[in-house]
Amino acid sequence: MTATAGGHRPSRIPIIGQLRSYRRGWLRGDLIAGVTVAALIVPKNLGYAGIAGVPLQNGLYAAAAGAILYAIFGTSRQISMGPSSGLAAVAASAVLAAAIIGEQDVASFVAGITLASGILFLLLAVFRMGWIAQFLSRAVVTGFLFGAAIDVVIGELPKLTGTETEGANPLQELWSWFGTLGATHQATVLVGAVSLVVVFGLRVVAPRVPGALVLVVGGLLASALLDLSAKGVAVVGDVPRGLPALQVPDMELMWEHAGTVALAAVALVMIGFSQTAGDARTFAAKHRYQIDINQESVAQSMANIGSGLFQGMPVSTSLSASSLNDRSGAKTGVASLTSGVTVLLTLLVLAPLFSDLPKAVLGALIIEAVVSGMMDLPEMRRLFRVKKVDFWIAIIALLGTLVFGVLAGVIIGIGLSLVWLVAVATHPEMPALGRERGTQVFREVADHPDDEIVADVAVVRFDGGLFFATADALEDRLREVIQANPGLTGIVLDCGGINFIDSQGAASMADVVALARDAGVQLRLTRLKPGPRTVLDREGVIDILGKDHIHGNIHRAVEAGQRDAASRRDDTDPAG
Repeated sequence: MTATAGGHRPSRIPIIGQLRSYRRGWLRGDLIAGVTVAALIVPKNLGYAGIAGVPLQNGLYAAAAGAILYAIFGTSRQISMGPSSGLAAVAASAVLAAAIIGEQDVASFVAGITLASGILFLLLAVFRMGWIAQFLSRAVVTGFLFGAAIDVVIGELPKLTGTETEGANPLQELWSWFGTLGATHQATVLVGAVSLVVVFGLRVVAPRVPGALVLVVGGLLASALLDLSAKGVAVVGDVPRGLPALQVPDMELMWEHAGTVALAAVALVMIGFSQTAGDARTFAAKHRYQIDINQESVAQSMANIGSGLFQGMPVSTSLSASSLNDRSGAKTGVASLTSGVTVLLTLLVLAPLFSDLPKAVLGALIIEAVVSGMMDLPEMRRLFRVKKVDFWIAIIALLGTLVFGVLAGVIIGIGLSLVWLVAVATHPEMPALGRERGTQVFREVADHPDDEIVADVAVVRFDGGLFFATADALEDRLREVIQANPGLTGIVLDCGGINFIDSQGAASMADVVALARDAGVQLRLTRLKPGPRTVLDREGVIDILGKDHIHGNIHRAVEAGQRDAASRRDDTDPAG
């Protein structure tokens, strides 16, 4: 495990260590931060529950369980754990894929996949397999979340117009919604339009004002003062007061849809872990303490298991809530505990007030949450500017999510990530190098076309591991160099980028030595690292090649190659 600030090994229950070293001066900041974050997450979690299709109070159950359990088991002191728009979209897609209807069955199924994801997180922690979450590249996650956000927005449009739509995918739903515009409910449209203006307008003119809270409070006041339900504006309905009860999800329902449950759990873990690990590292670096990534898996496991057993929904970190937690003065997990307790008090005292919240307001709240939290336009622009291949991977993930659904989008995303990983691993860069004029520096000719091309000797750099997937590529590249330069007498292979060689790679290097000799070309290796050299020595390549053909830098190898070329010319020169 990683040591925490102060040099102590972290406890399996990190909050204990935080409380042992707790300073009285931290309490005010922790309490203020906890209550402030609760004011932000309560209205947002109503929206996340709406995305997942579960009763609104279940979103608050998850918020409380996530905040309290992460505070106990997490190693980050500023993280705020709870439902998120992305995880809610995955849960909603799982419900749709399983074709589950009925509020209680939906709630039980969502709690079940939450519990399953928690168990999967625990397995990752036990076997220290957190690295598996890295199989979803950032480009894939960006595109997937963007597509899921569009899906959610299209699904919320009927709430803003008081209409109903149908369709097997978001594009069909959007087309269906356009067809219902002639039957819109005017009062609902007005409420929806005002709600959108308020929540998005506040983001522009007063970004520090909690727009979700303002919208919910304003919606409730408007509903009461204008009697909106009597005017035909749909409201969310009964939101009961009280604490969640411990309840195991319907195992028969889970087993009946085991494939969907497994797929959803994998998707939730991959998305949730990547979000939380990155945010935890960010806050730890800022405040100069260390986190334990393996313990973070345990914390996410406990938070999701607790949420699942208390009828909640999937939870992960919220960057906006965590940032607010940090800005408000959070110093320890006590802030997160305070947030969780505040949510529980809200359930005990204020929950019934949400019953009169217009669905159009909830729809606007959801739309703002996914647009701000999942549609990352700056990142899409960055991908396009920096690496267009990553941009198009994100676009494919986006379109796959829209056409085939969120869960299918995750599978497409994982597939794209693996294909890209294999493509990169099996096609290492092997650029030709030239010498910067007047120096001993060798650089890529493609980037520096005016550099000196060494006569008689070709210099090639191999960037990547030399193993079964790349062995043939090396042989093909050197054969290409030999065939393209009929008068070539030597090749210098820069091995500085080779960190790993397996048995097949070593055998391939022996074949390359033979290939060069058959072509009358002297092969020289340079900057060979100790690990790869040991493998080549065991294979017998060093003896075949000759220790005098292994050099510490490119310049010396090239000089030796040029001396060899000059010697050959002298031997074949009749005048000599």
